[in-house]
Amino acid sequence: MTATSTPSALRTGHIGLNVTDLDRSLAFYRDVIGYGVIGEGKEEGRRFAFLGEGTRPVLTLWQQADTAYAAGNAGLHHLAIEVDTIEQVRTYESALRAYGVEFAYDGVVPHGEGAASGGIFFHDPDGTRLEIYSPAGAEAATAPVESAPTCGFF
Repeated sequence: MTATSTPSALRTGHIGLNVTDLDRSLAFYRDVIGYGVIGEGKEEGRRFAFLGEGTRPVLTLWQQADTAYAAGNAGLHHLAIEVDTIEQVRTYESALRAYGVEFAYDGVVPHGEGAASGGIFFHDPDGTRLEIYSPAGAEAATAPVESAPTCGFF
């Protein structure tokens, strides 16, 4: 089957991340980001967690990594999580600051100069780059990088 003959557009089902410490990552994505735990594998050597909204998995965590995320390796560049409003982005920013997360930029920034969309940019406990953004509401802020997308180089 070719891409042009498919009946509907493809959609991302869920994202799977390798993590070094499932308990630590599970606490972060469950308690700070707010995903519910759909299922868990607790067998030694085969630990994992399915996280999501209701029964729909959004993120799976696999305790299979020996080292932290490395931006210079091929693979995932960053994971972007969309919310409805810029106020929700700011609520996450407050929760993440209370958790001790450091941000790539100071506060909410637009995706580019003059863009309405924007958010916050940070790393998870294993160093995976994350973004929480809203499609609108960031137009009053200044982009940290004029000539490139904000999400591309943090």
